[in-house]
Amino acid sequence: MAVSPENSTRRAMESRHLMMIAIGGTIGTGIFLSAGSAIALAGPGSALLSYIVVGIFVYSVVISLGEMASAFPVTGAFSTFGSRFVSPALGFTLGWNYWLQCELTAAAVILQFWTSALQTWHWAIIIVVPIFILQLIHVRVYGEMEYWFSLIKVLMIILFIIVGLIYDWGGIKNHPGPGLSNFHDGQAFVGGFPAFAQTFVFAFFSFGGIELVAVAAGESATPQKSVPRAIKATFFRIVLFYILAILTMGLCINYLDPTLLSAASDSNVAASPLTVVFIRAGFGPAVHLVNAVLLTAVLSATNSCFYASSRMLMSLARSGQAPRIFGWVNSRGVPVPALISALGFGFLTFLTTIWGEGIVFTWLLNITGISALLVWMSIGAISLRFRQAFLAQGRDLADLPYRQPLFPLLPIGVLTLGTLMFIGQGYAAVRQQPFEARNVVATYIGVALYVILYTGYSIYERFFLGNRRHLVPLSEADFVSDAVWLPGEGALAREQEKQNLADRKNGAVSSADKIRLLVKEYLW
Repeated sequence: MAVSPENSTRRAMESRHLMMIAIGGTIGTGIFLSAGSAIALAGPGSALLSYIVVGIFVYSVVISLGEMASAFPVTGAFSTFGSRFVSPALGFTLGWNYWLQCELTAAAVILQFWTSALQTWHWAIIIVVPIFILQLIHVRVYGEMEYWFSLIKVLMIILFIIVGLIYDWGGIKNHPGPGLSNFHDGQAFVGGFPAFAQTFVFAFFSFGGIELVAVAAGESATPQKSVPRAIKATFFRIVLFYILAILTMGLCINYLDPTLLSAASDSNVAASPLTVVFIRAGFGPAVHLVNAVLLTAVLSATNSCFYASSRMLMSLARSGQAPRIFGWVNSRGVPVPALISALGFGFLTFLTTIWGEGIVFTWLLNITGISALLVWMSIGAISLRFRQAFLAQGRDLADLPYRQPLFPLLPIGVLTLGTLMFIGQGYAAVRQQPFEARNVVATYIGVALYVILYTGYSIYERFFLGNRRHLVPLSEADFVSDAVWLPGEGALAREQEKQNLADRKNGAVSSADKIRLLVKEYLW
């Protein structure tokens, strides 16, 4: 099956879709169930610090990636950028690594949402198959589903934070709140540095998928506008939905509370930190509410993973780094063969339950955590190379729809923080008692995959494709393909946008329209 040049993905996602994907698209079971494990392991202070460090790290990643994605909105995102600005081997590695990471994350989420009432293959039919069928329709269906899934999760987290803080401050009648007691008497930081380092894997799992905005930019109607807006919204998502949520959990639930561990290990919704706080605040039916929202989170994670993995595989195929059949797109802009491969691989992952659910989930958590860290660190390196090549070719930074602040501090910070967290996780695995070699292997198994992919393609490129140059020369980096603005158009486009906004504000528009324009101008 040949790739039809006339068929390509559709730029059908609106700004609101991309915005909601950025704000709540990847809020999943990590924050609903697993976040409590970080508190139980190292105390509320360590868990909060871990989420702050990882939050700063991933926000720097998104800023660095957003600069490139807004100017060159391609479906392959960082995989394509790796091939264009660094080396084809890096693009190949990031693409396949991310494809596998997406598949494993979807499997991990569904495995974690386990109940003895249903077997694993039941979940596969109930969750995976309907999402697959809906994604066959059109990319706008994905965007619309993700919009509403994300909105539900966002409202749930906001409600939890409000109720949790009121409960903690003693605002619930007959329910005296704990106040700051969980942070006193040495309870904030327990287990020392090894315990603190182990909390990173839970933070990585919670933040996983934050780079999805860049993948979705390839099918956004106006990426030069919507991507920068979505990137800015990511900051509020990190502060509100992760840092404030983990702080609220630590304030309301003591680190010795057994529910913090049972929520993750048994996927017990009744033991979820959210449910526990609601019940202790006097809202008994909370278990049903959280259960419904958790199902939404599972559907959302599966929806996002199907989308991201299929688009990444399609991009790899079209760049010659995967079988060509996966690059085929139908007349509605849907990469059907790539979607089918995601479905098949998704079913294969369910066979791993023969080793037991807890073991499978732990390994999937480690693989996806380290894989995400490697992808994020690679984005930092690509960002540095991107700017270097951009300026080397004499291009004007005004032609970038979004320019990252403080360059090169953010990508350098990504590489530095990533290296430190990488070392810290290995140290924690070695110091874990009782010592088990499989813990070290599980921690770094994602590294082996990364090295195998990179080395393997480098050898293939050199000896089978005859390419003697490993790095793409700065003068040959491609800044033409898929560019939203040609050289010199950036300043003109911004002036035109300002003029259009001024004309609309000064023209014959209604009061409501004027208010909307003023709000839009203020926010963006």
